[in-house]
Amino acid sequence: MKYVLMFAETEEFARDLEAMSEPERQAAFEAVGRWFADHSAMITHHAHLRPAETATTLRLTGGDALITDGPFVEGKEVVSGYAEIDVADLDEALAVARTWPGCPVVEIRPIT
Repeated sequence: MKYVLMFAETEEFARDLEAMSEPERQAAFEAVGRWFADHSAMITHHAHLRPAETATTLRLTGGDALITDGPFVEGKEVVSGYAEIDVADLDEALAVARTWPGCPVVEIRPIT
């Protein structure tokens, strides 16, 4: 079964990352790289998203299209990347997500 893991940064996580020394930040990025390498057999695609402020949002309402700069919602959590995985079931997807060393929120959704 295929799932998408959406990695969401919190404001606190972003502040903590910014406060790290360069060697600490490099170690954090290397941990994420190892996670991708360790799970490469089940990851079918992944990407890191540009910051939320680079988004363009299109709202389709009543046949009209409203285009705005920025994310579709202002929030304290922002999706910063994703990985598509092919695993046996939700339990295995949860087990993989529990090992994620990056930002503190992972949303898991099945892909149909």
